[in-house]
Amino acid sequence: MAGLRTSIPTCAEHERLEFELLEVRTRGRYLGRLRSLTPRESTEWDRREQAAQAQLAVHELEHGCGHGKLT
Repeated sequence: MAGLRTSIPTCAEHERLEFELLEVRTRGRYLGRLRSLTPRESTEWDRREQAAQAQLAVHELEHGCGHGKLT
């Protein structure tokens, strides 16, 4: 039984970071559908998405979990 691996994610932090990235992407898309974003707003949403991607990538490198599904 030792060393038995399952496909079920076991890292809560990884799941939280994936959810955060998905949430940023979804909110940005929906806001863009509601109205035209100003260049400043568009840049800010891009920055938020890149920051969320970076946090997830750093976590994956440090912790060794996940497979970069959303990045």
